[in-house]
Amino acid sequence: MAVANPTTEQAILSEVRKQDRDRRALRFWLGFVLLALFCLVLVGGATRLTNSGLSITEWKPIHGVIPPLSAAEWEEEFRLYQRIPEFQQLNSSMTVDEFKGIFWWEWAHRLIARGIGVIFALPLIFFWLTGRIEKRLRWPLVGILALGGLQGFIGWWMVSSGLSVRTDVSQYRLATHLVMACLIFAGCMWIMRGLSRHSNDPAPARSSRGFAAAIAIFALFQIYLGALVAGLDAGFSYNTWPLMDGAVIPSDLLIQQPFWINAFENPKTVQFIHRIGAYTLFALTLINMVIALRAASWTTHARRAVVLFALVTLQATIGIATLLMQVPLHWGLLHQAGALVVFGFAVANWRGFYGEYPPATAIAEHD
Repeated sequence: MAVANPTTEQAILSEVRKQDRDRRALRFWLGFVLLALFCLVLVGGATRLTNSGLSITEWKPIHGVIPPLSAAEWEEEFRLYQRIPEFQQLNSSMTVDEFKGIFWWEWAHRLIARGIGVIFALPLIFFWLTGRIEKRLRWPLVGILALGGLQGFIGWWMVSSGLSVRTDVSQYRLATHLVMACLIFAGCMWIMRGLSRHSNDPAPARSSRGFAAAIAIFALFQIYLGALVAGLDAGFSYNTWPLMDGAVIPSDLLIQQPFWINAFENPKTVQFIHRIGAYTLFALTLINMVIALRAASWTTHARRAVVLFALVTLQATIGIATLLMQVPLHWGLLHQAGALVVFGFAVANWRGFYGEYPPATAIAEHD
């Protein structure tokens, strides 16, 4: 019989404890980033709902941190805004004080975005240099940082679409901007979930994993549809439910030519597709819950399926209320927050089927 080497066991135990501490620190960091991203999306939603997104007409990634500090600077910022079609066609009677109301929303949105870049990049460098990040996670985290940089360019690309001809931003670019934010959110959630402890419940069938993936992907697609609705202000019309324009399937859904353009540029069609998407996501999570409860007893996987269905049901209720009340600011933000919560939980649920990241090589070999 082999005799255990106390020195080796002590070294392994020390390595296990260090890995646990490192993973706990990474989880705390990524959790804070997720909270910041959540706030960023909500402020972005408020910026859209208050029509504030075009109030800053220049892109100054560094200098733009400092807002106007004097009356002369406010007048200069206001003069820049007066040059664009939104002011000339919609807000020509706006005063400087009224302009400040929309300016602060956009400035806050950009400030939070810059802040997230700092709270992601600096800890990433620190954790990397001090050996706290496992090799398997280094480049995925760098990839998320790169997406964050790309998101800054996408944000300006979106804003620039409303500075010359249009009185608002392109719904295509708005949807791209929101989807990219969600992908960054999902990346952080995926890694954080992998660093968390998982239950010892037996894993469900592989088909359940595929179903979880489908729900997460469809939740992202539904957010994309919601961004098109927001970009076209489609939520401010046809404010009845369950009927839309007096019918289950309203008329004139394909009135524009070519027909496929209606799915992106016809407000009525876009809202109808978003409604169908909500029904589809509700059905997917209901089926997923029934399958999970039938396949096993009250396991962690089954509980997550129930929670996911409950979240989608709550989100659908909020969406209906928001529509019936013609999208008041607070309800519109609540609906957007609910969408991100559903998507984040769906991603975490999907990641939960893979188990936590295995231990470092030396620990695994000893086991």
